[in-house]
Parts: sequence; C-alpha cells; structure tokens
Amino acid sequence: MWKEEDNRLKRTFKFNDFQEAFAFMTRVAFLAESHNHHPNWSNVYNTVIIELTTHDTGNLITEKDRKLAAAIDAI
Repeated sequence: MWKEEDNRLKRTFKFNDFQEAFAFMTRVAFLAESHNHHPNWSNVYNTVIIELTTHDTGNLITEKDRKLAAAIDAI
C-alpha cells in the first residue's frame, strides 16, 4: 500500500532475496523510463523502498506519481 508522506508517495517492497529485488527494480526501471518519470529508491538485500514525487512541480505528488505507482503495482 502506498502512503503519502512528506509530499511523496512511499512504498516498501519485500522479496525472498536480493536477486528477486533486483529483478523487480529492473522491471520498474524500464517502466519508469516509459513513463518518463523516475523514482527515488533504495535497495538493501531483499527490500526495495520507492518514493515518488514530481520534481517539476516543486516536489509535490501529482497524477504522474499516481499513474506510475499504479503501474508499479501491476508488475
């Protein structure tokens, strides 16, 4: 579930291991590129944390963020 916090949509994803987490990040990278909207994210072993905000609007949550979040959920 995505949470709105500090003008960002945030979500933590947990996987069985690093390889699954990295595969997910690779899929998100291609998705983000196709949306021309790129996440702030981090990865430690099996955990990926994604934060979405629209930099062009002064770091506010916009429809662009919501669309990318929905597309990520569909992976």
